[in-house]
Amino acid sequence: MAYPLLSRISRYFIHLWGTSNYSTTKATDMNSAHSGPGCSSVGYGAAAELGPLRVNKNGVGLHFNKYAWNKEANLLFVESPVGVGFSYTNTSSDFTKLDDGFVAEDAYNFLVNWLQRFPQFKTHDFFIAGESYAGHYVPQLAELVYDRNKDTSKYPKINLKGFMVGNPETDDYYDNKGLLEYAWSHTVITDQHYDKAKQVCDFKSPNWSTECNIVMNQLYEKYNEIDIYNIYAPKCLTNSTSSLADSGDSVNSLAKVNNYRMRRMRIFGGYDPCYSDYIEEYFNREDVQSSLHASIKGRTTNVKWKVCNDSILVEYNSTVFSILPIYTKLSKGGLKIWVYSGDADGRVPVLGSRYCIEALGLSLKSPWRSWYHNHQVGGRMVEYEGLTFVTVRGAGHLVPLNKPSEALSLIHSFLTGEPLPAHR
Repeated sequence: MAYPLLSRISRYFIHLWGTSNYSTTKATDMNSAHSGPGCSSVGYGAAAELGPLRVNKNGVGLHFNKYAWNKEANLLFVESPVGVGFSYTNTSSDFTKLDDGFVAEDAYNFLVNWLQRFPQFKTHDFFIAGESYAGHYVPQLAELVYDRNKDTSKYPKINLKGFMVGNPETDDYYDNKGLLEYAWSHTVITDQHYDKAKQVCDFKSPNWSTECNIVMNQLYEKYNEIDIYNIYAPKCLTNSTSSLADSGDSVNSLAKVNNYRMRRMRIFGGYDPCYSDYIEEYFNREDVQSSLHASIKGRTTNVKWKVCNDSILVEYNSTVFSILPIYTKLSKGGLKIWVYSGDADGRVPVLGSRYCIEALGLSLKSPWRSWYHNHQVGGRMVEYEGLTFVTVRGAGHLVPLNKPSEALSLIHSFLTGEPLPAHR
């Protein structure tokens, strides 16, 4: 943790990754997470997206990120669940308990203890943020804080003000429906493939039929030709060895291990451009590990730091299929909630997120409109009572990486309440 980054700002946030978790804090506090259990919030969120320093090509060093979110808030990046990045546990049975509830409780306990260690932040506004599978982590942690804040005789008060999630996995039915329709509407699959999938797949069921697994496997195989996480970006052509390269691009690769992992792939979201190789090169340097006091040598033999811990994906127990009830509860509870979506992401596409939000049935506050950035359309947005939905034009799964200036504008608007520009 880079404590010097926790400075003068009266808000902070914690950032979590689903495939990778990270958090940020500023005089207002904020927590964010990425999708797909097993990836590093430090590796993705801090080192590649919104942190103040980014890893250089080939992992040779760092450079300043002029679009870092610590311009707006103190940032706290948290690895979650245990086993991700340099995190570890002395209780091996923890790895048999990995599910959404365990992760939320673990993150809550961390936050409570962190605030005891740094009490100067207790009065700061606190926000939680995240991406991808953090679409589960972030609302669930927010709900836990919200509920326990009601009993201050038993639990410490945490000054939670809201949360923000990007390209979030939210509801299995709508997310998978959106994934299929996005692939068809963006000419990744044929009409015949689309019609077959609609015929054999019941996305409302947690257990797909053999026919559905086959046709969805074929969909992922078509996405192997391009980058599913940013369909208009060049595909990384290096021989990547990162976990997402091994397991994120194809259901086939997971099926080679076991059927469970192929089933889990349905909700696994992440991103693996070439920069993930550079990040692994950097965090495997002995001087870097020594500087972080996080060396993994000696703890386990032949251990290599990975941007994603694939074993977490195998061990993770998927028991929560929809986060929508939490949105209903917390939107009524007065928290500020934003959902943003890069519209070039094929893995957790904007279509699925729109279906999820529409299913909430919230009252419309401000109709669908364009918002502008540097005199160009930055995306679209719509405001409901209790929730704001924003798209980012041309961004993929990792909006702060693909559109860093636009992402900084988003977080500024979210934290300050200043509206995104409605005119060129």
